[in-house]
Amino acid sequence: MSKNKTYSIKNTDKETLAKWFKLMLIGRAIDDKAPNYLKQAIGWSYHAPYAGHDGIQLAIGQVFDREYDHLFPYYRDMLTTLSAGLSAEELILNGISKDADVAGGGRHMSNHFAKPEWNIHNVSSCTGNHTLHAVGVARAIKKYKVPGIAISSQGESSVSEGYVYEAINGASNEKLPVIFVFQDNGYGISVPKADQTANRKVANNFSGFKNLKIYHCNGKDVFDSMNTMEEAKAYVTEHEHPVIVQANCVRIHSHSNSDRHDLYRDDYELNYVHAYDPLAKFRRLVLRYKRFTEAEIEQLEAEAREIVKAAHKVGLNAPAPAPESIHDFVIPEPYVSEKYPEGLHNFEGEPKKLIEGLNETLKAEFRHNPDTYIWGQDVANKDKGGIFNVTKGMQQEFGKERVFNGPIAEDFIMGTANGMSRFNDKLRIVVEGAEFADYFWPAMEQFVETTHEYWRTKGQFSPNITVRLASGGYIGGGLYHSQNIEGSLTPLPGVRVVYPSYADDAAGLLRTSMRSRGMTLFLEPKALYNAPKVATPVPDDFEVPFGKARIRHEGTDLSLITYGNTTHMCVELAEKFAKDGGASLEVLDLRSLSPLDTDAILATVKKTGKAIVVHEDKIFGGFGGEVVSQINELAFEYLDGPVRRVGSTFTPVGFNRILEAATLPNVKRIEDAVLDLLNY
Repeated sequence: MSKNKTYSIKNTDKETLAKWFKLMLIGRAIDDKAPNYLKQAIGWSYHAPYAGHDGIQLAIGQVFDREYDHLFPYYRDMLTTLSAGLSAEELILNGISKDADVAGGGRHMSNHFAKPEWNIHNVSSCTGNHTLHAVGVARAIKKYKVPGIAISSQGESSVSEGYVYEAINGASNEKLPVIFVFQDNGYGISVPKADQTANRKVANNFSGFKNLKIYHCNGKDVFDSMNTMEEAKAYVTEHEHPVIVQANCVRIHSHSNSDRHDLYRDDYELNYVHAYDPLAKFRRLVLRYKRFTEAEIEQLEAEAREIVKAAHKVGLNAPAPAPESIHDFVIPEPYVSEKYPEGLHNFEGEPKKLIEGLNETLKAEFRHNPDTYIWGQDVANKDKGGIFNVTKGMQQEFGKERVFNGPIAEDFIMGTANGMSRFNDKLRIVVEGAEFADYFWPAMEQFVETTHEYWRTKGQFSPNITVRLASGGYIGGGLYHSQNIEGSLTPLPGVRVVYPSYADDAAGLLRTSMRSRGMTLFLEPKALYNAPKVATPVPDDFEVPFGKARIRHEGTDLSLITYGNTTHMCVELAEKFAKDGGASLEVLDLRSLSPLDTDAILATVKKTGKAIVVHEDKIFGGFGGEVVSQINELAFEYLDGPVRRVGSTFTPVGFNRILEAATLPNVKRIEDAVLDLLNY
């Protein structure tokens, strides 16, 4: 479509004008009514009015095709979602957080409108982060060669976020079919645009990006917005290149109902924004050009009021969410093994290293499910397969469409995994979240976001993602190469966390992770990748269930509860005691941290009466504290002594091997703790 004006007040048919005007009237009526729900203690405790954005929001919704496109609206996009097909009832049910809210049953903040079954996605309050999701789903649209585009909408100030730059850079690099709409009203809450960016038009910050086209339009004007969005969609559809549409808007009201714009806007500006009200302008236009009579206008206004009035009644009579429902949809039910329900085997084959178990399982699962993908930093460069070669040979077998490199942008890697998995529930995504677990922190924004997607959408979207991270020390790596992060991530509901320490468990847990719905954090002790002591026979179809610990050494006098690198230290110590005729030590390898096998922990404590929790991470604030707490709460009467902990010192891990050894736990420290507790 050319830039010749297709829509104008003169040539747009009356039926279309009536439809648009009615949508604008309904949207504005709800927008104006929303604060009253809060005053009456009915709900809508967060409302970001859209008045002043009417033109661009109407246009976004009108060009959206629910059958093929994916729409990612932001919290101000009330008219966008109404124009895209949501009803007045659905908007109000969302606003007052009722159970029938199609976005997520009142689980998410009001004014976060969505309808996942129509590909109108439920997005976060973390403003602008859905740009990455739009890029991820656009990647799937391109890979599967299907019609459709992704549309991401946001305010201009959220573009200052680093992940927005990552998203636009990635879309440009991969040439993806996505439209980024910036609704520019000049303010980020109370912060004027001049304090946000040097360019008056923030879209121009991206003018040097290759494969990216930028449009500017008057977001207050229905016709300019419609023409621009139509042209932008036609361009993206034809070229499969991303587009930015910057729409100049005004914000007529305060940022939200918790903001007072009179504290930072003078009377001149407040009068100015009211004078440029898009709805009032549209009404004047249709009268001036005699497209409608005053009576016809009044009839449309009356119809809009009746629609909102009826929707209001539905909303008030709708049931609220049940308190007990908070436990529903925290995480999907996992894949369940029929052959290996306890994650145990008697296979007599040739022992394989941990890295072999991972590599072979990845390849086997890629053959099992052709809708499986993996990407990350440095995972697919010629004969190299990641910094540790876990993915070696995968791109050669499965091709660049399924195995490919991501940029050094951890949030992009994680965020596009979230987005791509939205395309179809059959997809299984594996990402190396970072080359080392210590480098994962830039991805935490998207990781946290993804943990509550399933709960927030009331089970309508499950991010089926396995996040692999090489974790732990004992390699002389120092800061950012030798530390553990599980203590910070296990408290997050909505993600499974596993930490295998043998080749068979690594293979079995990886297979279960990749076959399960929902997200799993898969921590790999990199010091053990090629260690002969962790090599075991691995059945080709081996599966280990989540939440099932494994006894690695039987004992009766004291329990060592552990995982990861320290598992082998505990086994070594138990074997030494057994050989020397000393105490009988039981070693319980947790394997799975969340869910945690509390039953196995209690069973071993009841059996021996004494317990030490051993892990590589710091003692203070480490995951072991949770294990100790559960033992004290649930098995106190079975204890014959205090539960002890062995772990790292409360310091970073130094690079010099002497410093590393002084920091990380070892067999001697574990033995000292064992002897001390045995003599208690």
